[in-house]
Amino acid sequence: MKKVIIVTRASSGIGKATALQLIQEGHTVYGLARRVENMQDLIKAGGNAMSMDVTQHDQVKAVIAEIIKRENRIDVLVNNAGFAIWGAVEDVSYEDAKRQFEVNIFGLAKVTKAVLPSMRNQESGTIINISSIGGKIYTPLGAWYHATKHALEGWSDCLRMEVNDLGINVVIVEPGAIRTEFGEVLNDNFSKSIDGHYAELGTVIDKVMKSVNDPGQSSPPSVIADVISKAIAASRPKTRYAAGNMAAQTLFFRKWFSDRFFDKTMLNMMTNMAKKA
Repeated sequence: MKKVIIVTRASSGIGKATALQLIQEGHTVYGLARRVENMQDLIKAGGNAMSMDVTQHDQVKAVIAEIIKRENRIDVLVNNAGFAIWGAVEDVSYEDAKRQFEVNIFGLAKVTKAVLPSMRNQESGTIINISSIGGKIYTPLGAWYHATKHALEGWSDCLRMEVNDLGINVVIVEPGAIRTEFGEVLNDNFSKSIDGHYAELGTVIDKVMKSVNDPGQSSPPSVIADVISKAIAASRPKTRYAAGNMAAQTLFFRKWFSDRFFDKTMLNMMTNMAKKA
């Protein structure tokens, strides 16, 4: 069935791959991002592209209202907007940490709150929140990023129960290592941790993150696009989908082993990856 679908941060990576696949499947797709110039391929494919910054509340309300005016409904929201600030807790500024939450949690919440009344009125809809295996695990120098993803997991679980009787599905997608511009943006925000008190650890993490786009270390964004498509098509989707390189293995390992053992294994693994990078 043809659906009206919104995909945030559709200008690159998982968002763009998802939007293009859903357009190809025949859905009415609106790609939303700050950089409209990077979504021209969506328009050429038969989709729609609109400028929207998830941190600007009035803009979010206006864009969602315009889509509802055009289509009279919204069937699916794919909350994909997000980024990562990496660095030691001691090094990352309060302003940067606040920005991390403003985009990854509060911005996502603004879009969701703008869409929910329409879904309630039509008594149907699916909200897909792109989390990460980082919402279940943790890595050194990733405290603020992991904090937002752990928060998103709990936030999504609460929302799912709140809308349980309203015909609305809430789905969490947990990507593993995916080849996107994530690693590049992450390293732009590496703060002082490569040169400061945490330089030794920072150097290791820097090498690991720069290797994320290596085809041998990560999966293409289409892997997550396929999962999102599957969730949209399901009459009763799963509450969680994990996909991408090392996703299932890492989550299994985290579930069944102690914190101390996980800490040691994660540090050893990253050190070995850095040596190979």
